[in-house]
Amino acid sequence: MDTNFQQKTEQYRAAFEEALAHYMQGARFRPAVLDASVRYSLENGGKRIRPALMFAVTQMLGGKIADVEEFAVALEMIHTYSLIHDDLPAMDNDDFRRGRPSNHKQFGEGQAILAGDALLNEAYDICIRQCYNGKTYIDAAALLCGNAGGRGMVAGQAADLYYQLSGENAGRTEAEFIVLNKTAKMIVSAVTVPAVVYGADENIVGILSEFGKNLGFLFQITDDILDVTGDFAKLGKTLGKDAAEEKLSYVQLFGLDKSNEMADNYRDLCLRFLAQLPYDAAYLEEMVRAIRARQS
Repeated sequence: MDTNFQQKTEQYRAAFEEALAHYMQGARFRPAVLDASVRYSLENGGKRIRPALMFAVTQMLGGKIADVEEFAVALEMIHTYSLIHDDLPAMDNDDFRRGRPSNHKQFGEGQAILAGDALLNEAYDICIRQCYNGKTYIDAAALLCGNAGGRGMVAGQAADLYYQLSGENAGRTEAEFIVLNKTAKMIVSAVTVPAVVYGADENIVGILSEFGKNLGFLFQITDDILDVTGDFAKLGKTLGKDAAEEKLSYVQLFGLDKSNEMADNYRDLCLRFLAQLPYDAAYLEEMVRAIRARQS
């Protein structure tokens, strides 16, 4: 992997961790168990891909990380809440996340649900307060919140759970709905929020949105592949669950070879959209390649 890309990714990760730590200094929850359960998942590192994407697009557009860092905190809170709830017995029933016991294994199911609720509401609180910065921030907040809710990530999760439990026949159309909403729309948020904040023209926002959508598909299909071929020590979560629970995954629908081919196609689509931008998108290009090659 390109050394400059690794260094830049670490810089973005460190910038995010600093912004998160600063925010959380003033965000103590009571009772203490709620504070502990929120921090257990939120402050447990992770790849921080979404904040890195947001910061990279911000700098690509000539902006400053400080202009969007609270949106990045909100986005990661939403992502973390979704992971906490996704691991619950009523959902994916996973005992591990990022190499540690899942939140509900550590604090109990009820506290895990409440930790997720607290994170989602805190994220919305951040977005509401960002609206005081002006109209473009209102538009960015609306975009982020819309992509997280019943017309976005929640819809994708609901469809994922429905087709897993109902036994109803489902194919590519249903799988694409799930991936678009459950995974891709939050990545779209990461790459378009900066453009909206800076009032970029519709063409730029549109290109970034299509890039984010295809990157979301690339990420999810790669994740489906790793559920079959991955290593727990690298991934930090239970493997083989898609097949065991008959989840609607790309590997289940198309097989491993075709899924790899599709992932390559989405990688190439991402690179083609980036080539349309009138900016230096070298970091984003490397991110696309890194996501396709990832083992964790």
